Amino acid sequence: MAVECVVGSEVAPEERFDYFWRQKGEWVEEPNRRRGGESGVQRVIGANGCLLYCKRQTGHIYRSWLHPFGRPTVLRERDALMSLHQLNVRVPELVFCEARRDPEHQWKALLVTASLDGFDEIENWYAAGGREQYGEEVHERLLQELAQTLARMHKGRWQHGCLYIKHIFVRVSGEGDAVTVEVALLDFEKCRLRLTARQAASHDMLQLRRHSSWNASDWQKLSYFYETAFGSAIKGLS
Repeated sequence: MAVECVVGSEVAPEERFDYFWRQKGEWVEEPNRRRGGESGVQRVIGANGCLLYCKRQTGHIYRSWLHPFGRPTVLRERDALMSLHQLNVRVPELVFCEARRDPEHQWKALLVTASLDGFDEIENWYAAGGREQYGEEVHERLLQELAQTLARMHKGRWQHGCLYIKHIFVRVSGEGDAVTVEVALLDFEKCRLRLTARQAASHDMLQLRRHSSWNASDWQKLSYFYETAFGSAIKGLS
């Protein structure tokens, strides 16, 4: 996974924070005031023409026993993105991340990721008729791919922390026997390591069940695929 920003050789590494901070684009998540500061996401075009998402924060921190005085949430998200990539969980490519304090000692932080080209929110895929277009066999493959993706994340002890169906993106392409099914996950601002894989799994999967629109039959299939991939049953999931 790249941690270098693609901005052109004319931008020195020490100037990349200022370069991205100056970039302007359409707000896809208007700045919200929370966690003692502000955080929002803009869609911008990189120097090479690629579509990027720039999360910019001012004073937006979390506290933990490791960071009792506060740490920008984008740094936690960066750590999760890099670790999940190593676990073979498809996530947005990390382009650039840095946090710094201004002269008034307030945190300013940036997280820039590449667009998941060809992917769409799973709810949008359903609404556009993807299930009907590709049929039930492919839809079962999609549920299985999602289950295996989530199981890999949880077996690595990573808890997403905010696993709603809107954070699941899919890309289904091809025809006949050549259909490919891919799943990606987004929004890891609340992601964190748990002591055990079961803690991570139980929190996320029960949360997903509460905040999804799958019917009982689809959820039963997803649960079966998940528990098979995870290696054990999760209480209250089925």
